[in-house]
Parts: sequence; C-alpha cells; structure tokens
Amino acid sequence: MFVSFAGLVSVDICVCVSCSNWHAPASSAFVSLMWCERGSCGIGEVAEACDDSQRDEEGEDAAWIYEGGARRGSQVWVNARRTSRYKLPKARVQVKGEQSGMEFSDTYKHSGHILFSPDARFLAVAVDYRLVIRDVASLKVVQLYSCLDKISYVEWAPDSEYILCGLFKKAMVQAWSVSQPEWTCKIDDGAAGITHARWSPDSRHILTTSDFQLRLTVWSLVSTACVHVPWPKHGSRAVAFTKDGMFAAIATRRDCRDYINMLACRGWESMGTFGADTIDLADLEWSPTDSNNIAVWDSPLEYKVLIYSPDGRCLFKYSAYGNGLGLKTVSWSPCGQFLGCGSYDQVVRALNLLTFKPVVEFSHPFAVKGPSNAVVFKEIEEPYSVHMQSMLMNGSSGFGDQPRVGDSPGDNRTRVRYAVAEVPVSVPSQKPAPDKPNPKQGIGLMAWSAGSHYVFTRNDNMPTALWIWDIARLELAALLIHKDPIRAAAWDPIYPRVAICTGTPHLYMWTPSGAACVNIPLNHFVVSDLKWNPDGTSLVLKDREAFCCTFVPVLSELEVDDVDFNDEAS
Repeated sequence: MFVSFAGLVSVDICVCVSCSNWHAPASSAFVSLMWCERGSCGIGEVAEACDDSQRDEEGEDAAWIYEGGARRGSQVWVNARRTSRYKLPKARVQVKGEQSGMEFSDTYKHSGHILFSPDARFLAVAVDYRLVIRDVASLKVVQLYSCLDKISYVEWAPDSEYILCGLFKKAMVQAWSVSQPEWTCKIDDGAAGITHARWSPDSRHILTTSDFQLRLTVWSLVSTACVHVPWPKHGSRAVAFTKDGMFAAIATRRDCRDYINMLACRGWESMGTFGADTIDLADLEWSPTDSNNIAVWDSPLEYKVLIYSPDGRCLFKYSAYGNGLGLKTVSWSPCGQFLGCGSYDQVVRALNLLTFKPVVEFSHPFAVKGPSNAVVFKEIEEPYSVHMQSMLMNGSSGFGDQPRVGDSPGDNRTRVRYAVAEVPVSVPSQKPAPDKPNPKQGIGLMAWSAGSHYVFTRNDNMPTALWIWDIARLELAALLIHKDPIRAAAWDPIYPRVAICTGTPHLYMWTPSGAACVNIPLNHFVVSDLKWNPDGTSLVLKDREAFCCTFVPVLSELEVDDVDFNDEAS
C-alpha cells in the first residue's frame, strides 16, 4: 500500500502488509497492497507474492492476517509532531498511515475481574467460582483454582507469589500460591462480615474490613495471628502504605471526628494517632517517593486538601473556594512533586509540594480557541467503501480496517479514524440534571504519565473528550474528541502513551507523536474497560462477558524534549 505524507507530496513508499518493511514501488500510478519479495515475511505462508505494479482487487481481504489464533489489528496514525526537517506549515500537521503491528488474541470468558500480576508474567481471570491463572505471553492456563463461592474481588500480592479472592457474600477470603498449588489459605470472619480485602506490602499479611466498618483486621499468613484496628473510616479507601512498605496510615472515625492511625508494618504496632482537620475525610495517600508527606482530602461537600507529616503536623492546607461542591479526584504525580486536584468546578489544579503552592490551573472550556499549540483530534466514522474510494482517488494509504472474524464481503462495515481539527473547536457537552444527586460534572477521571510529564483528564459533563496536559510547558498538549463517551483510559506504565476505550469495537491510542484509532478484528466485541500489563507490552481489553489481549509495539523513538520528572527528582 502507498503511504502519503501531508506536506511531502513527492514521497510515495510502499509498506508490506505482513512485515511492515518499507519498499520503493515500481510504479506510483495506482494503489496496491503488496507482499515483499520474501513472500511470507516470517508471518505465514503466502501463495504467491503480489506484483506491486498490479492492482490487487482483493486488497482488503489480503490485509487481514491470521496466525495461530492471533489476529492482526489495524490502526491509522495521525502524526502531530511538527518538525523543521520537512518544514511543514505551522498550521498543519504531518498525517501518516502505517501498519499497526498489534496482534489480538482469541476471546476468553470472564465474570468481571481480570488482573495482571505485578511482575507482568501472569494474568488472573475470575470465571464465576473459578480463578484461572494464564501465562501472559502464550495465554496458556498455568493454574486453575476452585473457590467456595462466586468471586467478588481479586488482588495479587506485591511479590506475585500469592493471590487472594474475596468471597464477600460468605464473609470469606481465599488465598492461593502460584508456585505451590497445594498451598491454600482461608479467612472466615463469621458474623462480622467482610466488605474488602487487600495485601500488605510484604505479601505475608492480608487486611480485611468488616461490615459497617466496625474493625480492620490484619491477618498473618506466617503466624496466623491477627491485629484489630477499630472503626476504619471506609471499607476500600483511606488505607495507604509508604513506598518502602514500612508504615501504614489508616483513617478512622470516632466521636464524630476523623483520625489517622499510624502503624509500623513490621509488627503492626501503633505509632500514634492524630486528628485530621476534615469534616468528612474522603481518602488519604502517601507521597509515592518518600515517607514524609501524607495527602488527605475532604468529601465533595468542602474543598479542602491537607498535607500531614507522620508525626501529625499539618504542613500545608489548600482550599480553592468555599461554596459549592469541592474535590472529585485527587492524584499524586509519580515523581511526588505535584498533587493533582480535580473538582466539580471543571478545573484541575496542580499543587507543587516543594513550594506548597498551586502551580497551574487547567480549565475545560466549551470551545478551544486559538492561538494554541494543542492538537485537536476528532473521531470520524465513515463506511469502509467510501474510505477505500477516497484513498484510491487521493493516492494515499489504503491502510485502515481489516475484516473481522465472521464478516462477509457484503457486510456494511465502517471504519473510524482521527482527523486533525482546526481551532476554534467546540467540545460536545451535556447539562447535568439539577434535581439529581452526584451530578455528572467535574473532573471524574485523572491520571499522570509514568514520567510525570503529562496528565490526562475527563470532564464528566464533556464525556467524549479526553484532555492531555503538558506539565513542563503548563499548557494543553492534545484534545481527543470521540463519538461516544469515554469508558476508560490508562497510561502505559513505561512510555507516555494513553489507551482509551468508549464501549465500541475500537481502541484509541495517543503518544506525543500522534494519535491512532485501532479497529479490533473480533466479531461482536466491544471494549468497555482496559488494563495495561506492568511492563507496557500488552493490554487486556474487556467486553461484558469476554476479554482478549493485544500486544502493542514498544515505542523506540520518543520526543527528545520530553522531560522525565522522575529522573530530575533522583
């Protein structure tokens, strides 16, 4: 297929649909899908190589590759890197189509809980009463465990040796060992009940919270001893550990006041308790880089963020405004230098923990106006036949969709792609219902990139738009507008790359170099949730009752001006 570069009208090159090798075409009179002269390119047997000077009438079928249960997906990259090498006009961006290199596995059944192990080797899948452990590389079943009731919750131990299953309807927790299948543990809290369970950092203790937050219990898997902490504030929140796993902070409430209990994780002894200056403490979190700062924030009824030291001293207090709903999301940057605060007023404020002052406020306007360095990507859906005709007429890449499993040549398939929109651009929005609680407004989704260079946000009354902010330049880097509301988004744990899903048969990705729409070649499969493998090499995509894995290419070339705040902090 030919790839046409905007701003480079004289460049026509051919890429093999199998190995993605670049080739100079024998003729540029028309577009054709081409296999390179090696034939199979190491992917699979090919009956005969296509002549690049001959039109391939079955091009869209030839572009679909099936190999041992893995289906090759497709994507169209919109490259937004402005470079002086080719002297592109400032108002334009480079548009490029290329082979995705992404492969999708077959689908497997699940009942809601899918989790990668911290060492990136295993994938745990809950299927009703069973827990299936699969190898990430081959997806073969490594272990199969049968629980005493339907699995309500799954969590890996930090060392990836053990895994627990919460059977909360029976007030039980079962734990298993991956390397020793005969080892098992069962925790039954009887009449007290269990609403949540979590691992301690040493992977040898399990913390459970009883019904009605009567107590939090620390169970030892080594000595079978237990320690009780009365009146925890929340069931699944407000419990945090330091990065080295030496200390724990647990929020409790008694006598109509919030407290923070400090515990030493070595013997689970109390180091002290101090009161928190909150009306209704929502959550707390240790700094990800040290043990000196604990971030505490109040419920949405009041905008209040506090930074405490472990000895109870209040180091910093911040409130952006007094009246109206307050905080909705709070998140530390991985470098520990910034604390992102998203609120119901549709603004994200980044607090600098070195100066204890807000550095920047990112608002989410209904229209993005110029002048702006941000690139706006807008999802466009079009019939596959229209797309192929336009590609043939324009002489640009015919790369886009591959047929899905079960599709026939007569199916009315569509494809989606990103188009770069010129500013000003209006962002689709919806007005929250004034007579309903918990309005769909404000920053409901926020996450930092691994290097703390970027942070993405979703304003809940603009559910189709994902805003990506550049912290180094304190400006909007990109805006991705989709046709459907965003269900989930997550950063690559290694690289500055975002994966997005909208409950459609498409996967969306963004990097500082551009954005891509990946059309998933699986029939009747829509992505409602996604999770990254900790090593950044694969993603698990969840449908309602099935899931698949996709293996993503490693980013070898990142922008040279990307700043890694983690490196600076070290």
